[in-house]
Amino acid sequence: MVKLSEVNSKLLKAHYAVRGKIVIRAQELEEQGKKIIYCNIGNPQALKQKPITFIRQVLSLLEYPALMDKPGAEKLFPADVIRRARMILEKNPSGTGAYTQSAGIPFIRKAIAEFIEKRDGIPADPNRIMLTEGASKGVHTVFTLLTNKENDGYLIPIPQYPLYSAAIELYGARQVNYFLDEKNRWSLDEAELERSIEGAKKSGINPVAITVINPGNPTGAVLSRKNIGMVIRFAKKHGLAIIADEVYQDNVYGEGLEFVSFAKVMHDLGEKDVTLFSLHSVSKGFLGECGHRGGYLEIRNMPDDVYAEVIKLLSIGLCANVDGQLVTYLMTAPPRPGEESYELYAAEKAAILGDLKEKAGILGKGLNEIEGMQVDVPEGAMYAFVKFDLPHPKGINPEAMTAEERHKYEAARDAKYCLRLLEGTGICVVPGSGFGQHPGTLHFRTTFLPPKEDILALVEKMKKFHASYVAKLQEA
Repeated sequence: MVKLSEVNSKLLKAHYAVRGKIVIRAQELEEQGKKIIYCNIGNPQALKQKPITFIRQVLSLLEYPALMDKPGAEKLFPADVIRRARMILEKNPSGTGAYTQSAGIPFIRKAIAEFIEKRDGIPADPNRIMLTEGASKGVHTVFTLLTNKENDGYLIPIPQYPLYSAAIELYGARQVNYFLDEKNRWSLDEAELERSIEGAKKSGINPVAITVINPGNPTGAVLSRKNIGMVIRFAKKHGLAIIADEVYQDNVYGEGLEFVSFAKVMHDLGEKDVTLFSLHSVSKGFLGECGHRGGYLEIRNMPDDVYAEVIKLLSIGLCANVDGQLVTYLMTAPPRPGEESYELYAAEKAAILGDLKEKAGILGKGLNEIEGMQVDVPEGAMYAFVKFDLPHPKGINPEAMTAEERHKYEAARDAKYCLRLLEGTGICVVPGSGFGQHPGTLHFRTTFLPPKEDILALVEKMKKFHASYVAKLQEA
């Protein structure tokens, strides 16, 4: 029997906060009959978001093509859905149950290149695009490629999505934190990046890449073109590759804001020496097709011999699941104006994004009215990273602690707060320590994906809980 002491030490060190102990406790409480408002993970369809009709109609026909030949099929499915399904089967006649090329089905890679060209107004090469099992698999591909020595390091934002810190542990690399500027709507600061990388080098770390999440998870911030250009110049100066996590590119709500890709800015700058890995996924945006595990990785500025190693790596895993590849295709090649499905598709898309924008406003405004809580109204993505204040117990002076002692103290405090919040109200959020936070601060991450009535209830429950929790600490 395998003992815990025999398990890979890298796996033991890895942590993934969004499905950690608090979520396990939430599931236990739910089994006991307690209503839980799950705000811990970006899983839209688990929180009552309906699938996009066009996506599911095309998939239905591709999984069971005989439906197209049944009497009355033209009444069940719009004509363009049937045409699209027949076209896909012509280009991929082996159907959904056979392996594909390791990098993905060629016509889908071509469609993704056309999607990028239309989005950014720049050329894209289908032969530098690969289909992945969600963006997460793309991240693992990049880490496998780039991690060569034990002192190789990755700059990651703090706060970050814990996929990155967990992957760093799994691959035996070194985590290099750079703090986002909370006082300036979570923007990136060049001086902070320089501080981070110089500190890493002095510690014997060899930085190989910088990760940027835009729009931000967990912050909900949207980076400006100027900020992106600064990161590209910084990466070139220090010989870093860039991992651009852009899975929330459709989720932009702030007035006057727009998503700008790293590929677009890099092309406009004429930069050809910095390798760029861009990630996208069907799990987010307005599709919310998390369970289909689809996505793509686009690579720019990579020599052919290195790219051949990426393809070899993909071939070891055979290929991404075919349904996920097909959903990725449908995301990047949706119905066009004039086609039978277009109006419904456009209406469903607008309704989902409009609802998310409204709920972001409700959550941000409501939580900011709670004494001792602060949050920027999310400008993008699906999350808010909420700062909250708690009094310290008598006799406790955090300033006198070592950095390690303070980290453990604060992690215990925000974890306990979130656990008591769950048990008292049924609201399941994730402690800020699971994402990283500036020393001396406490946060939690919440989604605004649940139905509007649940978001309204969340705000009211949070007001009462926080006041009661703080009062009890003051009494103690």
